[in-house]
Amino acid sequence: MTRGLELFDSPARHVAARLVAQASGGALGGLGRAVPLRYVDGEDPRAPDERWVRVRPTLAGIGGADLALVTGRSSPYLTAVVGLPFVPGREVVGRVEQQVTLPGGRVLAAGARVVVDPVAWVGPGSGLGLGSGEVGSGEVGVGGGGWSRIMLAHRGQLQAVPDGLADERAVLFDALARAVHAVDRARVASGARVLVVGAGAVGLCTVLALRAFTDAGSVAVVAGHPRQAQVAGRFGADAVFDPAGAVAGVRRGTHALRVSPPSGGSFLLGGVDVAVDAAGSGAALATALRTTRAGGRVVVAGVPSGRVDLTPLWARGLELVGGARTSADPGAGDVLARAWELAASAPLDGLVAGGYPLTRWRDALAHAWDAGRLGAVRVAFDPAAPS
Repeated sequence: MTRGLELFDSPARHVAARLVAQASGGALGGLGRAVPLRYVDGEDPRAPDERWVRVRPTLAGIGGADLALVTGRSSPYLTAVVGLPFVPGREVVGRVEQQVTLPGGRVLAAGARVVVDPVAWVGPGSGLGLGSGEVGSGEVGVGGGGWSRIMLAHRGQLQAVPDGLADERAVLFDALARAVHAVDRARVASGARVLVVGAGAVGLCTVLALRAFTDAGSVAVVAGHPRQAQVAGRFGADAVFDPAGAVAGVRRGTHALRVSPPSGGSFLLGGVDVAVDAAGSGAALATALRTTRAGGRVVVAGVPSGRVDLTPLWARGLELVGGARTSADPGAGDVLARAWELAASAPLDGLVAGGYPLTRWRDALAHAWDAGRLGAVRVAFDPAAPS
Protein backbone atom coordinates (compact mmCIF):
# COMPACT_ATOMS: atom_id res chain seq x y z
CA MET A 1 0.00 0.00 0.00
CA THR A 2 1.19 3.48 -0.85
CA ARG A 3 0.63 6.37 1.49
CA GLY A 4 0.66 9.98 0.45
CA LEU A 5 -0.93 13.41 0.52
CA GLU A 6 -3.68 14.11 -1.97
CA LEU A 7 -5.09 17.46 -3.03
CA PHE A 8 -8.75 16.88 -3.73
CA ASP A 9 -11.58 18.79 -5.33
CA SER A 10 -13.49 20.81 -2.75
CA PRO A 11 -14.58 24.31 -3.85
CA ALA A 12 -15.53 25.22 -0.27
CA ARG A 13 -12.12 24.22 1.07
CA HIS A 14 -10.29 25.96 -1.76
CA VAL A 15 -12.09 29.19 -0.84
CA ALA A 16 -11.46 28.67 2.88
CA ALA A 17 -7.75 27.99 2.33
CA ARG A 18 -7.39 31.12 0.21
CA LEU A 19 -9.12 33.23 2.86
CA VAL A 20 -6.91 31.80 5.64
CA ALA A 21 -3.80 32.51 3.56
CA GLN A 22 -4.89 36.08 2.85
CA ALA A 23 -5.71 36.79 6.47
CA SER A 24 -2.78 35.01 8.08
CA GLY A 25 -0.22 37.80 7.97
CA GLY A 26 2.50 35.22 8.53
CA ALA A 27 1.78 32.29 10.80
CA LEU A 28 -0.67 29.83 9.33
CA GLY A 29 -1.65 27.55 12.15
CA GLY A 30 -5.20 27.18 10.81
CA LEU A 31 -4.08 26.11 7.35
CA GLY A 32 -4.36 22.39 8.01
CA ARG A 33 -8.05 22.66 8.83
CA ALA A 34 -8.81 24.60 5.66
CA VAL A 35 -6.83 23.20 2.75
CA PRO A 36 -8.33 20.43 0.59
CA LEU A 37 -5.50 18.04 1.39
CA ARG A 38 -5.74 14.59 2.95
CA TYR A 39 -3.53 11.70 3.93
CA VAL A 40 -4.57 8.58 2.03
CA ASP A 41 -3.71 4.91 1.58
CA GLY A 42 -3.83 3.57 -1.95
CA GLU A 43 -2.55 0.86 -4.21
CA ASP A 44 1.05 1.10 -5.30
CA PRO A 45 1.19 2.96 -8.63
CA ARG A 46 1.76 0.77 -11.68
CA ALA A 47 3.97 1.98 -14.50
CA PRO A 48 1.95 2.25 -17.74
CA ASP A 49 5.00 1.22 -19.78
CA GLU A 50 8.76 0.78 -19.54
CA ARG A 51 9.41 4.51 -19.78
CA TRP A 52 8.07 5.02 -16.27
CA VAL A 53 10.03 4.27 -13.11
CA ARG A 54 8.92 3.86 -9.51
CA VAL A 55 10.74 6.22 -7.18
CA ARG A 56 10.71 6.19 -3.38
CA PRO A 57 11.09 9.83 -2.24
CA THR A 58 13.58 10.33 0.57
CA LEU A 59 13.14 14.11 0.81
CA ALA A 60 10.44 16.29 -0.73
CA GLY A 61 10.52 20.06 -0.44
CA ILE A 62 7.55 22.32 0.26
CA GLY A 63 8.13 25.19 -2.14
CA GLY A 64 6.25 28.37 -2.88
CA ALA A 65 4.51 26.82 -5.89
CA ASP A 66 3.26 23.97 -3.68
CA LEU A 67 1.96 26.39 -1.05
CA ALA A 68 0.23 28.48 -3.72
CA LEU A 69 -1.44 25.34 -5.06
CA VAL A 70 -2.75 24.01 -1.75
CA THR A 71 -3.90 27.43 -0.51
CA GLY A 72 -5.82 28.19 -3.71
CA ARG A 73 -3.62 31.15 -4.65
CA SER A 74 -2.36 29.67 -7.92
CA SER A 75 -3.57 31.35 -11.08
CA PRO A 76 -6.30 29.45 -12.95
CA TYR A 77 -3.82 29.49 -15.84
CA LEU A 78 -1.69 27.01 -13.88
CA THR A 79 -4.45 24.95 -12.32
CA ALA A 80 -6.90 24.59 -15.20
CA VAL A 81 -5.13 21.54 -16.66
CA VAL A 82 -4.24 19.82 -13.38
CA GLY A 83 -6.74 17.08 -12.70
CA LEU A 84 -7.83 16.36 -9.16
CA PRO A 85 -7.13 14.44 -7.00
CA PHE A 86 -3.45 15.25 -7.34
CA VAL A 87 -0.30 14.55 -5.31
CA PRO A 88 1.73 17.78 -4.82
CA GLY A 89 5.47 18.11 -4.36
CA ARG A 90 7.80 19.15 -7.19
CA GLU A 91 11.13 19.12 -5.34
CA VAL A 92 11.93 15.43 -5.00
CA VAL A 93 14.99 13.40 -4.06
CA GLY A 94 14.47 9.66 -4.08
CA ARG A 95 15.71 6.20 -5.00
CA VAL A 96 14.70 4.28 -8.11
CA GLU A 97 13.22 0.85 -7.43
CA GLN A 98 14.59 -0.79 -10.55
CA GLN A 99 17.50 -0.45 -12.93
CA VAL A 100 16.86 2.36 -15.39
CA THR A 101 18.61 3.62 -18.50
CA LEU A 102 18.51 7.40 -18.72
CA PRO A 103 18.31 9.33 -21.99
CA GLY A 104 21.90 9.44 -23.21
CA GLY A 105 22.58 5.87 -22.16
CA ARG A 106 23.65 6.15 -18.53
CA VAL A 107 22.47 3.14 -16.52
CA LEU A 108 21.37 3.58 -12.90
CA ALA A 109 21.18 0.55 -10.65
CA ALA A 110 18.16 -0.13 -8.49
CA GLY A 111 18.47 2.00 -5.36
CA ALA A 112 20.37 4.81 -7.08
CA ARG A 113 19.56 8.33 -5.91
CA VAL A 114 17.84 10.72 -8.29
CA VAL A 115 16.05 14.03 -8.37
CA VAL A 116 12.89 14.35 -10.43
CA ASP A 117 13.04 17.34 -12.79
CA PRO A 118 9.47 18.71 -12.90
CA VAL A 119 9.86 20.44 -16.28
CA ALA A 120 11.78 17.84 -18.28
CA TRP A 121 10.42 17.22 -21.78
CA VAL A 122 9.90 13.55 -22.56
CA GLY A 123 7.85 13.72 -25.73
CA PRO A 124 4.16 13.70 -26.65
CA GLY A 125 2.03 11.01 -25.13
CA SER A 126 4.40 10.47 -22.23
CA GLY A 127 1.90 11.45 -19.58
CA LEU A 128 4.42 13.87 -18.05
CA GLY A 129 3.42 17.12 -16.48
CA LEU A 130 0.46 19.43 -16.84
CA GLY A 131 -2.28 18.41 -19.18
CA SER A 132 -1.35 14.72 -19.36
CA GLY A 133 -4.03 12.12 -19.08
CA GLU A 134 -2.32 10.57 -16.08
CA VAL A 135 -2.20 13.74 -13.98
CA GLY A 136 -4.73 13.41 -11.21
CA SER A 137 -5.65 9.83 -12.06
CA GLY A 138 -6.45 9.18 -8.41
CA GLU A 139 -3.43 6.96 -7.72
CA VAL A 140 -0.97 8.36 -5.22
CA GLY A 141 2.11 9.41 -7.11
CA VAL A 142 0.90 8.90 -10.69
CA GLY A 143 1.55 12.10 -12.55
CA GLY A 144 1.88 13.87 -9.25
CA GLY A 145 4.66 14.76 -6.90
CA GLY A 146 6.84 13.63 -4.06
CA TRP A 147 4.51 13.99 -1.10
CA SER A 148 4.04 10.22 -1.17
CA ARG A 149 5.86 7.01 -0.24
CA ILE A 150 6.08 5.91 -3.88
CA MET A 151 5.68 7.97 -7.05
CA LEU A 152 6.06 7.36 -10.76
CA ALA A 153 8.49 9.41 -12.80
CA HIS A 154 9.30 9.25 -16.47
CA ARG A 155 12.91 8.25 -17.05
CA GLY A 156 13.36 11.53 -18.96
CA GLN A 157 12.68 13.39 -15.72
CA LEU A 158 15.41 11.67 -13.73
CA GLN A 159 18.70 13.32 -12.86
CA ALA A 160 21.29 11.20 -11.08
CA VAL A 161 22.44 12.71 -7.79
CA PRO A 162 26.25 12.96 -7.73
CA ASP A 163 27.99 10.62 -5.29
CA GLY A 164 28.68 12.27 -1.96
CA LEU A 165 26.07 15.01 -2.38
CA ALA A 166 23.69 15.09 0.59
CA ASP A 167 19.94 14.81 0.04
CA GLU A 168 19.56 18.15 1.81
CA ARG A 169 21.57 19.76 -0.99
CA ALA A 170 19.99 17.76 -3.79
CA VAL A 171 16.46 18.75 -2.74
CA LEU A 172 17.39 22.36 -3.61
CA PHE A 173 18.19 21.34 -7.20
CA ASP A 174 14.94 22.72 -8.66
CA ALA A 175 15.35 26.05 -6.85
CA LEU A 176 18.94 26.26 -8.07
CA ALA A 177 17.96 25.44 -11.66
CA ARG A 178 15.17 28.04 -11.57
CA ALA A 179 17.64 30.62 -10.27
CA VAL A 180 20.27 29.85 -12.91
CA HIS A 181 17.67 30.09 -15.66
CA ALA A 182 16.27 33.37 -14.29
CA VAL A 183 19.77 34.85 -14.22
CA ASP A 184 20.28 33.76 -17.83
CA ARG A 185 17.01 35.45 -18.75
CA ALA A 186 18.11 38.61 -16.93
CA ARG A 187 21.08 39.10 -19.31
CA VAL A 188 23.08 40.95 -16.66
CA ALA A 189 25.76 43.18 -18.14
CA SER A 190 29.17 43.56 -16.55
CA GLY A 191 28.94 45.96 -13.63
CA ALA A 192 25.14 46.08 -13.69
CA ARG A 193 23.24 46.92 -10.52
CA VAL A 194 20.81 44.14 -9.61
CA LEU A 195 17.98 43.91 -7.08
CA VAL A 196 16.57 40.54 -5.99
CA VAL A 197 13.13 40.93 -4.38
CA GLY A 198 12.45 37.99 -2.11
CA ALA A 199 14.83 35.87 -0.05
CA GLY A 200 13.22 32.47 -0.03
CA ALA A 201 14.99 29.53 -1.66
CA VAL A 202 14.73 30.85 -5.22
CA GLY A 203 15.75 34.39 -4.27
CA LEU A 204 18.79 33.27 -2.30
CA CYS A 205 19.80 30.83 -5.04
CA THR A 206 19.48 33.71 -7.50
CA VAL A 207 22.11 35.61 -5.52
CA LEU A 208 24.39 32.57 -5.76
CA ALA A 209 23.83 32.32 -9.51
CA LEU A 210 24.47 36.04 -10.04
CA ARG A 211 27.79 35.81 -8.26
CA ALA A 212 28.81 32.54 -9.90
CA PHE A 213 27.77 33.14 -13.50
CA THR A 214 27.69 36.92 -14.15
CA ASP A 215 29.90 39.95 -13.65
CA ALA A 216 27.17 41.89 -11.87
CA GLY A 217 28.29 44.94 -9.95
CA SER A 218 26.24 45.57 -6.82
CA VAL A 219 23.62 42.98 -5.80
CA ALA A 220 20.95 44.03 -3.31
CA VAL A 221 18.26 41.81 -1.79
CA VAL A 222 14.87 42.53 -0.27
CA ALA A 223 14.44 40.16 2.69
CA GLY A 224 11.69 40.13 5.26
CA HIS A 225 13.48 38.28 8.07
CA PRO A 226 16.86 38.38 9.84
CA ARG A 227 17.88 34.81 8.94
CA GLN A 228 17.18 35.50 5.26
CA ALA A 229 19.25 38.68 5.42
CA GLN A 230 22.12 36.78 7.02
CA VAL A 231 22.13 34.08 4.34
CA ALA A 232 21.83 36.67 1.54
CA GLY A 233 24.97 38.37 2.80
CA ARG A 234 26.81 35.07 3.01
CA PHE A 235 25.78 34.28 -0.57
CA GLY A 236 27.19 37.55 -1.92
CA ALA A 237 24.63 40.33 -1.49
CA ASP A 238 26.16 43.77 -1.00
CA ALA A 239 23.09 45.20 0.71
CA VAL A 240 19.88 43.84 2.21
CA PHE A 241 16.70 45.86 2.71
CA ASP A 242 13.47 45.02 4.48
CA PRO A 243 10.36 45.34 2.27
CA ALA A 244 9.28 48.67 3.78
CA GLY A 245 12.72 50.20 3.20
CA ALA A 246 13.43 48.78 -0.26
CA VAL A 247 12.68 51.90 -2.30
CA ALA A 248 14.68 54.12 0.05
CA GLY A 249 17.55 51.62 0.12
CA VAL A 250 17.77 51.39 -3.66
CA ARG A 251 17.59 55.18 -3.90
CA ARG A 252 20.61 55.53 -1.63
CA GLY A 253 22.57 52.86 -3.46
CA THR A 254 21.89 54.19 -6.96
CA HIS A 255 21.57 57.93 -6.24
CA ALA A 256 18.14 57.89 -7.88
CA LEU A 257 15.38 60.44 -7.33
CA ARG A 258 12.46 59.25 -5.22
CA VAL A 259 9.00 60.35 -6.29
CA SER A 260 5.96 60.00 -4.01
CA PRO A 261 2.56 60.48 -5.71
CA PRO A 262 -0.46 61.58 -3.64
CA SER A 263 -1.68 57.97 -3.61
CA GLY A 264 0.05 54.70 -4.33
CA GLY A 265 3.61 53.71 -3.57
CA SER A 266 6.77 55.71 -4.14
CA PHE A 267 8.96 55.01 -7.14
CA LEU A 268 12.36 55.99 -8.43
CA LEU A 269 13.62 58.03 -11.34
CA GLY A 270 16.73 55.96 -11.84
CA GLY A 271 17.35 52.77 -9.93
CA VAL A 272 18.81 49.35 -10.64
CA ASP A 273 19.53 48.01 -14.10
CA VAL A 274 17.89 44.64 -13.46
CA ALA A 275 15.40 43.49 -10.86
CA VAL A 276 14.37 39.89 -10.20
CA ASP A 277 11.03 39.20 -8.53
CA ALA A 278 11.80 35.95 -6.74
CA ALA A 279 8.82 36.07 -4.38
CA GLY A 280 5.90 36.03 -6.79
CA SER A 281 3.66 38.34 -4.76
CA GLY A 282 2.02 41.45 -6.14
CA ALA A 283 3.98 43.53 -3.63
CA ALA A 284 7.29 42.02 -4.76
CA LEU A 285 6.65 42.68 -8.43
CA ALA A 286 5.50 46.22 -7.62
CA THR A 287 8.78 46.82 -5.77
CA ALA A 288 10.78 45.51 -8.73
CA LEU A 289 8.90 47.71 -11.21
CA ARG A 290 9.21 50.83 -9.05
CA THR A 291 12.95 50.53 -8.41
CA THR A 292 14.22 49.72 -11.94
CA ARG A 293 15.62 52.49 -14.11
CA ALA A 294 13.97 53.50 -17.38
CA GLY A 295 14.72 50.92 -20.04
CA GLY A 296 15.77 48.34 -17.45
CA ARG A 297 14.73 44.71 -17.17
CA VAL A 298 12.46 42.99 -14.65
CA VAL A 299 12.49 39.18 -14.48
CA VAL A 300 9.57 37.34 -12.85
CA ALA A 301 11.14 34.25 -11.29
CA GLY A 302 8.58 33.58 -8.56
CA VAL A 303 5.18 32.04 -9.29
CA PRO A 304 2.94 35.12 -9.71
CA SER A 305 0.09 35.81 -7.32
CA GLY A 306 -1.81 38.98 -6.50
CA ARG A 307 -2.45 42.08 -8.54
CA VAL A 308 0.02 44.78 -9.47
CA ASP A 309 -0.11 48.21 -11.14
CA LEU A 310 1.75 47.85 -14.45
CA THR A 311 1.88 51.59 -15.12
CA PRO A 312 5.63 51.74 -14.31
CA LEU A 313 6.20 49.10 -16.98
CA TRP A 314 4.55 51.32 -19.58
CA ALA A 315 5.79 54.68 -18.33
CA ARG A 316 9.42 53.64 -17.84
CA GLY A 317 9.73 51.50 -20.96
CA LEU A 318 10.73 48.47 -18.90
CA GLU A 319 11.29 45.00 -20.29
CA LEU A 320 9.26 42.39 -18.36
CA VAL A 321 10.64 38.87 -18.74
CA GLY A 322 9.12 35.57 -17.64
CA GLY A 323 11.62 33.51 -15.70
CA ALA A 324 10.04 30.05 -15.45
CA ARG A 325 11.95 27.08 -16.77
CA THR A 326 10.21 25.23 -19.59
CA SER A 327 10.98 22.14 -21.62
CA ALA A 328 11.54 24.33 -24.70
CA ASP A 329 14.38 26.38 -23.23
CA PRO A 330 17.55 26.39 -25.34
CA GLY A 331 20.57 25.37 -23.32
CA ALA A 332 18.48 23.53 -20.73
CA GLY A 333 21.24 20.97 -20.21
CA ASP A 334 23.74 23.68 -19.39
CA VAL A 335 21.33 25.17 -16.84
CA LEU A 336 21.05 21.80 -15.11
CA ALA A 337 24.82 21.31 -15.14
CA ARG A 338 25.37 24.68 -13.49
CA ALA A 339 22.64 23.93 -10.94
CA TRP A 340 24.52 20.76 -9.95
CA GLU A 341 27.72 22.81 -9.77
CA LEU A 342 26.11 25.15 -7.23
CA ALA A 343 24.56 22.23 -5.34
CA ALA A 344 28.04 20.82 -4.81
CA SER A 345 30.02 23.99 -4.15
CA ALA A 346 27.74 26.62 -2.59
CA PRO A 347 27.39 27.05 1.21
CA LEU A 348 23.98 25.36 1.38
CA ASP A 349 24.39 23.34 4.57
CA GLY A 350 21.76 24.01 7.19
CA LEU A 351 19.21 25.59 4.83
CA VAL A 352 16.73 22.68 4.78
CA ALA A 353 14.62 22.09 7.86
CA GLY A 354 11.89 19.69 8.87
CA GLY A 355 12.14 16.16 7.60
CA TYR A 356 8.47 15.81 8.57
CA PRO A 357 6.68 12.48 8.19
CA LEU A 358 3.69 12.73 5.87
CA THR A 359 1.27 12.26 8.76
CA ARG A 360 2.45 15.57 10.23
CA TRP A 361 1.55 17.48 7.09
CA ARG A 362 -0.38 20.17 8.95
CA ASP A 363 2.69 21.04 11.04
CA ALA A 364 4.88 20.89 7.95
CA LEU A 365 2.71 23.29 5.94
CA ALA A 366 2.49 25.75 8.82
CA HIS A 367 6.28 25.64 9.20
CA ALA A 368 6.81 26.13 5.46
CA TRP A 369 4.37 29.05 5.32
CA ASP A 370 6.22 30.79 8.15
CA ALA A 371 9.68 29.51 7.22
CA GLY A 372 11.30 32.93 6.82
CA ARG A 373 10.38 34.11 10.29
CA LEU A 374 11.33 30.75 11.81
CA GLY A 375 14.75 30.77 10.17
CA ALA A 376 14.34 28.07 7.51
CA VAL A 377 15.02 28.49 3.79
CA ARG A 378 13.28 25.27 2.74
CA VAL A 379 11.06 22.94 4.75
CA ALA A 380 10.78 19.34 3.58
CA PHE A 381 8.94 16.09 4.10
CA ASP A 382 10.73 12.82 4.75
CA PRO A 383 8.18 10.47 3.13
CA ALA A 384 10.08 7.41 4.37
CA ALA A 385 9.89 8.50 8.01
CA PRO A 386 7.61 6.36 10.22
CA SER A 387 4.21 7.83 10.94
